[in-house]
Amino acid sequence: MDLSLSGRRAVICGSTQGIGLGIARELALLGADCILLARDKARLEACVADLPRTGEQRHDYRVADFANPDEVISAIKSIIEKGSVHILINNTGGPAPGPITEAKTDAFISAFSQHIVNNQSLVQAVLPGMKEAAYGRIINVISTSVRVPLKNLGVSNTIRGAVASWAKSLSNEVGRFGITVNNVLPGFTETGRLDSLIRSMAADRNVPEEIIRNQLSEEVPARRFGTVGEISALAAFLASPAASYINGTSIPVDGGRTGSI
Repeated sequence: MDLSLSGRRAVICGSTQGIGLGIARELALLGADCILLARDKARLEACVADLPRTGEQRHDYRVADFANPDEVISAIKSIIEKGSVHILINNTGGPAPGPITEAKTDAFISAFSQHIVNNQSLVQAVLPGMKEAAYGRIINVISTSVRVPLKNLGVSNTIRGAVASWAKSLSNEVGRFGITVNNVLPGFTETGRLDSLIRSMAADRNVPEEIIRNQLSEEVPARRFGTVGEISALAAFLASPAASYINGTSIPVDGGRTGSI
């Protein structure tokens, strides 16, 4: 099985923590040159310094706040000036939890900009290089909510579903160029995002966080939450040559929790 990413350049968004950083580490282990994209310069520098590398690999970073699409465009232009990007990992923090009936319209607009608009800008910037190389991997980290909406995540459910539809449309247009577009759908994963969700649910119900944590884990056939490494492994495989005929898919990594086939 060909998993080598030697000589490939990868841009990983939201990559100073959690799943984004985990994916960056896996891609680096497979030989890719990784460019981390996030808003915290100090953390970016520390994460880049800590990435696995051989003598041939060159890792880098760019600072961009995904709440500011102009910064994202500027960052990706700076990256492609130094060479083509072969792998793009779209990974952005989700909207705040809460019922959809109480969501402000501004929350939808902001989330649409952070996810759809930025994803589109990044893809349009990297597509020429991917076409020239006849190799491209666009991988979107979304959520199992694109299959079954999750409770108390009204805005997130809406925007995640939009990203999945955007990705499917894109996959139909770029497949003939040797470019694939796929979605990784993490279930409950041990990240800060899950901790935030548990805190919110516990506060709403006025119960200890541990009760919510136990209730959520009981919903998973595996009876536990996933790890960052388990999510990252799928993304790394999808980025590899071995996954060249997997296109336009949304793959849950959730311990079997999602209630659909």
